[in-house]
Amino acid sequence: MEKFDLCIIGAGPGGYSAALRAAALGLTTALVEKRALPGGTCLHVGCIPSKALLESSELFHRVTAEASEHGIGVVSPTLDVEAMLARKEAVVNDLSTGLAFLLKKRGVKVFQGQGRLAGPGHVQVLPAAGEMLELAATNIILASGSVASELPCLPFDGHSVLSSTEALSLPQVPASLAVIGAGAVGLELGQVWMRLGAKVTVLELAPGVAPFADQQAAKELQRSLKRQGMDFALGVRVTGGNVADGKVTLSYTDAKGRDCSLEVAKVLVAAGRRPFCADLGLETVGLVPNRRGGLDVDERLACAPGIYAIGDLVRGPMLAHKAQDEGVALVELLAGLRQSLPELLVPSVVYTDPELAQVGATQEELEQAGTPFCCGVFHFRANGRARTMGAEAGFAKVLAAPDGGKVLGVHMVGRLVSELLPEATLAIRHGLSAKDIAESTHAHPTLSEALREAAAAACGRGVH
Repeated sequence: MEKFDLCIIGAGPGGYSAALRAAALGLTTALVEKRALPGGTCLHVGCIPSKALLESSELFHRVTAEASEHGIGVVSPTLDVEAMLARKEAVVNDLSTGLAFLLKKRGVKVFQGQGRLAGPGHVQVLPAAGEMLELAATNIILASGSVASELPCLPFDGHSVLSSTEALSLPQVPASLAVIGAGAVGLELGQVWMRLGAKVTVLELAPGVAPFADQQAAKELQRSLKRQGMDFALGVRVTGGNVADGKVTLSYTDAKGRDCSLEVAKVLVAAGRRPFCADLGLETVGLVPNRRGGLDVDERLACAPGIYAIGDLVRGPMLAHKAQDEGVALVELLAGLRQSLPELLVPSVVYTDPELAQVGATQEELEQAGTPFCCGVFHFRANGRARTMGAEAGFAKVLAAPDGGKVLGVHMVGRLVSELLPEATLAIRHGLSAKDIAESTHAHPTLSEALREAAAAACGRGVH
């Protein structure tokens, strides 16, 4: 039985980040992962492959729809889906093999197989082939992530009714695609296949897209996607589906209570994710999943003596960067570098074009809480860099305490606004004011000037 200071089950962003930090701090570290290469859902069937397809589909769309505006003539561009998917897989393989090399270089011992608890301080590793291994560890971190949620009335079949995993690898463009769920996953993959030629209809239970977002920003994103050709059925409840003759007939109740149906070639169910606690051996340490299927933890992310959980298993948004920060901070706590865990300020992004990026409170949350605030908005159609890029859609919105005080929330819709988000996150985390942003010189012409102008507008001193 090998003994370690720390054993981590799951090599997704939270798990591999924790392992790398632990090894750098001199802890003997084991990382157990059932996939052949590290990276988890994010790297293999989530964040990275979806962004690769978004990039490819955007390039195809811009060549076919926008090149002529730039004086570039293009004669009948063709689409090779197989080559597009091969590029996506190459990106994933390069990153995952690089990560495996880095783990080895740092001294992390990686065990391939299903990891499960075997009582306090013990982990069993069940490889795909060969004998079971048993590890001993002073501390154990559970980082097994999440899986796509099924609709009881519409189970996945991997061919006609798809999860996000299958929607990343369709061998050809479907004639029509219904997307159930207007969150980040549904909108991003819906835009991928819409750009490539599919007729896409998004069905959402909430009255608007991106229901977690600031409503003004969400409405702007919806308008832009609708102009691009995406159809929406909002405030609807899917009640069933029938697969026959290569088609799927969806049944749903619309916002007015009427029974409706929709026939499509494929259905992507993007109705959220649930924590993955299956076969973790929780019962061996007296743990039971909570109502959401995850684990309850204390302020130190402990769920049992010597056992901790991070990422999608615990409270908070199911986002890779949240899991990474939790994993690193927890390891530093265990190594004695911290006395407590920091309160995370987690930004979020929908990587469509235009993107939706946000951090901090929404306007609706401030209004509901009765918090006084001022608001500044600046539209990208008045931004020089956006105009040269042909990216006039969207705006930057800054919510701040009265008189241009502390920044409370930032919400942006526009091309590449995710790259503007760190400035907003830094401002909120360190208590900076809208005036601080407004008085910081931003290079011209850049998209970032829109954030500065919005901050200036929140102070009542907008220039443009």
